[in-house]
Amino acid sequence: MPIAIRPPAPATAVPHEHYSSDEDGQIDVEGDVDMDTTSLPSKRAKLSNKAIVTPGEVVTDDPQWMRGHGTLTDPDTTAILSTVAGTIQKTNKLLSILPLRARYTPEIGDLVIGRIVEVQSRRWRVDLSAPLLASLPLSSINLPGGILRKRTAVDELNIRTFFTEGDLLVAEVQSIFQDGSASLHTRSLKYGKLRNGCFMSVSGTGGGGGVIRARRQVFTVTTAHGGGEVDVVLGVNGYIWIAKHVEPETKGKDVSITRIEESVSSSIYSSQNDEIGTETRREVARIGGCIRALVENGVRVDEDMVMRAYEASLDVETEVGAGESGEYLGGERGRRVVEIATGGMV
Repeated sequence: MPIAIRPPAPATAVPHEHYSSDEDGQIDVEGDVDMDTTSLPSKRAKLSNKAIVTPGEVVTDDPQWMRGHGTLTDPDTTAILSTVAGTIQKTNKLLSILPLRARYTPEIGDLVIGRIVEVQSRRWRVDLSAPLLASLPLSSINLPGGILRKRTAVDELNIRTFFTEGDLLVAEVQSIFQDGSASLHTRSLKYGKLRNGCFMSVSGTGGGGGVIRARRQVFTVTTAHGGGEVDVVLGVNGYIWIAKHVEPETKGKDVSITRIEESVSSSIYSSQNDEIGTETRREVARIGGCIRALVENGVRVDEDMVMRAYEASLDVETEVGAGESGEYLGGERGRRVVEIATGGMV
């Protein structure tokens, strides 16, 4: 059955003072040429990322605009059509559509969380929630003991002792291949296999809430109620890891900063979890509920917002009182947490 796309409702008239007195009425005070306003909301609303276009909808028919990602040109006219549902982004005279829902697009330097899906002879294939699987070469990981040497056939035979199918790891995007797939590396103490925690995935790349590229993607939260310290890893690809904080083995030892990796033992590739107390588990669940509430209410996720939401959840728990459980942060309670965290801007 074919799908019929109906034109949107006519746009609300924009006050005259927002525009200059051009004879065509199509140029605003900034000197930009307005788009077609017969079937879309005003240009000012679209450029503020509040108007949503649907597939097949005419974005503009002015020939001076160039089409970018998420658009196509009508072969019979000069109109630019949208190919995805999303918001309009203008870069000079280039028009692009940011999709409301999209898979992760790797960029060099991104901190990502992935899951091993395939083990090959000299590399691992990693799922990053991207269109293509990423690759982690055997030469791009730290060997136990920090040995810097060429990988041999023995290392290839023992490749499953480092990572195997189903393992979670945090890594950095080192390079991008021509087909768009990413190459990862874990040559740092803050990267490697993940354990002692909880995995969660959030969506919303584009228009909704999701993880943003921030200065710090890995941070530690000092929790309340005896939960201790909890590590939070925000992967740019929408994968998040919340785990009990474990002090590195090098703490308290006299180790040169240039030789820290050499003091790391094979425990970095261990899959055995440590004992986690009930209080820590409860606070891990609370932080996960805060992040989920932020995403459900369309708020972008970063370190500052997670910390605000966590503090707001403690305030909400105080309001609820001892008679009810305060760990659940869904529904109305989650919206209340986000309102406090954002100062009522939701």
